[in-house]
Amino acid sequence: MNTHKILSNAGYTERQDYAQIAREAARLVKSRAMSQDELLAAIRSKFGEPPHRQKMLDRPQPFVMFGTPGVDFEYEAIEQMKRVLSIPVSINGAMMPDAHVGYGMPIGGVAALDNAVSPGFVGYDIACRMTLTILDIEPDDFLTHRETIANDMQAVSSFGKGSGFAGSERRTHPVMDDPLWRELNHVKQLQPLAWQQLGSSGGGNHFFDAVIGEVIEEAGWLPLNVGDQFVAIITHSGSRGTGHKLATHYVKLAQNETRRIAKGVPSGYEWLDASTNAGREYLKVMDLMGRYAQANHHLIHQHFLKRSNLGQLAQYENHHNFAWVQPDGKIIHRKGATPASKGLVGIIPGTSGTPSYIVEGLGNKASLESSSHGAGRPFSRTEAKRRHDDDFVKRWMKEQDILSFGLAPDESLLAYKDIDHVMSLQTDLVRTVARMWPKVVIMGGQSDDGD
Repeated sequence: MNTHKILSNAGYTERQDYAQIAREAARLVKSRAMSQDELLAAIRSKFGEPPHRQKMLDRPQPFVMFGTPGVDFEYEAIEQMKRVLSIPVSINGAMMPDAHVGYGMPIGGVAALDNAVSPGFVGYDIACRMTLTILDIEPDDFLTHRETIANDMQAVSSFGKGSGFAGSERRTHPVMDDPLWRELNHVKQLQPLAWQQLGSSGGGNHFFDAVIGEVIEEAGWLPLNVGDQFVAIITHSGSRGTGHKLATHYVKLAQNETRRIAKGVPSGYEWLDASTNAGREYLKVMDLMGRYAQANHHLIHQHFLKRSNLGQLAQYENHHNFAWVQPDGKIIHRKGATPASKGLVGIIPGTSGTPSYIVEGLGNKASLESSSHGAGRPFSRTEAKRRHDDDFVKRWMKEQDILSFGLAPDESLLAYKDIDHVMSLQTDLVRTVARMWPKVVIMGGQSDDGD
């Protein structure tokens, strides 16, 4: 009789006095023949019940889909969302119209957990975000000097896997002085990498675009009127290699912690209790990576404005791949989804060859006050590469008068959903204030630090 296996299945291995319990079990089976049930009854009589271990819910908590199953979402993405809402700390959730299969939680998924945070639900590119700066240049002047501006854009950031700055070109920012870099050894070890990649864009779907936009609806916070055209730069990137490595660390920690308190939880769906040291630590590190990602964007925009001698009329930003702690203890995870509380300004990008949007949140409660973070993928990167039509993409970009650099096959407009359809599915979540067309697109080519 394997007493360790019996005690483990019963949950006794989680007890601090397990060694004593194991010795007693071995003594009992050695002293006389007994069944498994008799052994456990004797152990319960002497040591009490094993600690309670949480388990997956029999049916998922409620979630709302802003789209049609099988049409706007793959069924596997829906199954992923069901698993998210079946963990015992789940409350409710939603799927944004750009939702698609991700690692564990679908990208475009939103979930509220009860005083718990899941590093896997936040994702590996912690606090990936969008930043948009409206420039003081007229569209005609911009088009006249577009190649020079594109050169300035390429000069002030760094693209591709392993991108960054070194030596005299190294960027600086107050976020690197945060005490947390010194307080946690696994964070401290990554500070040299964070310094190197500070102000860089990375690879994959991260980009640096110049666009021409038009105001569609009046907004008091926008320094433009309906019908006005404008020029803007837009960046999309996150916490780079540092965020990815820290996410990996805390995903493993969550796996260990969840295994200790729960059973039957699938890989990728683990969490940390936010009231524990581990949970509080992750939230602090996540916040640091949020400010680090923001610093990357601010540096790119600041260096561009300085190099190009252009001025800033307005700047807006929003982020995804983050967990927002609410006053009532709920923690809202938005993986590839972005906040859309009432009146909040948002940026929803299309693709390298289609429009992007400036929006204002409507505070829809069913979506947990969220919206899509982009167009979303209808299929995997691998399938996008297989379906890629290089001649069509080149012809399209030429017809649309878009200069592009570093565009990978799995990042063309063919690799994404129709952004206009995605926007039509979230008119209850956001109102569109401005529509923007890409005119310069710079991307990082090879995928690296997350989606």
